[in-house]
Amino acid sequence: MTTSQQDKLVIEYIGKAHTPYPEKFAIPRQPGIVTAAQGYIELFDQQHATQMLNGIEQYSHLWVLFGFHATQQQGWKPMVRPPRLGGNKKMGVLATRSTFRPNPIGMSVVKFLKTDNINNKTVIRIQGMDLLDQTPIIDIKPYIPYSDAVTDATSDFAQSVGTAIQVSFNDQAQSQLSLFDNHYPDLSLLIKQVLSQDPRPAYKTNQVDNKLYGMALFDLNIQWQMTNMNHAVVINITKSTHEN
Repeated sequence: MTTSQQDKLVIEYIGKAHTPYPEKFAIPRQPGIVTAAQGYIELFDQQHATQMLNGIEQYSHLWVLFGFHATQQQGWKPMVRPPRLGGNKKMGVLATRSTFRPNPIGMSVVKFLKTDNINNKTVIRIQGMDLLDQTPIIDIKPYIPYSDAVTDATSDFAQSVGTAIQVSFNDQAQSQLSLFDNHYPDLSLLIKQVLSQDPRPAYKTNQVDNKLYGMALFDLNIQWQMTNMNHAVVINITKSTHEN
C-alpha cells in the first residue's frame, strides 16, 4: 500500500493495557466473552489524566482503540484466512477482524469498572477485554447504547460465539487453585471461561484431541487436555517463567 505524505496521519499512543493475557493463545476471539478477565489501562499523560477522565463514570462501557503491536512487523495481506473458518477459506481483510490490516488498528468494547490509582498513577479499571498484555492504546471513547448497539444488524459470518465446552479441574489443579486464591480471586472462573471458548486452532474444533496444551494467564501456566470433543480438564497450574 502506497500513500503520499499528505495522506498520512501521525498517531501517538496514549497508554497501554495491563491484562491477564501475556500470550495470544488464551485471548478470547471477541471482547465481552470472558467476563472474569479484569485489567486496567495506564495513561501515559499523567499530568492531565484526571482531567481527561472527568465524566467517564457516566458510562458502563467504553470503546478502546488499540494497536496490534505483536503482529505489526509482519505487515498486512489483502486476503486472509479467518480462524473461524478453520483457516481453510480466504476472505478480504476488510471483511474480517484479522490483525494483519493495512493499518494495525483494533477496536473493542470493554466494561468500565472505575478509575483507580496504582503506583501513584491514574488508571482505568476494565473488564471483559480481548487485549494482549502491554497492548498500546490509541484512543478511548464512551460506548453509547442507542447509537452503537444496532439491534437489526446481521452477519452471515461469525454469527455466534460457538458451542461452549465443559471445563473441570483434576485434584491436583483444584489444590493448586487454592494457592492463588488470594492473589487471583476469580482465577477458577477465568480459566473456565477462557477454556470454554476452546482456544485451540479452529480446525481442532469437534475433534478428538488428547494433546497436552499450555496457556499463560497472568504469571501462571495452565496445562489442560481435552478428554473428549466437548470436555476439557485442567491438570496443572504453576508459576510461569514468562517475562513481559
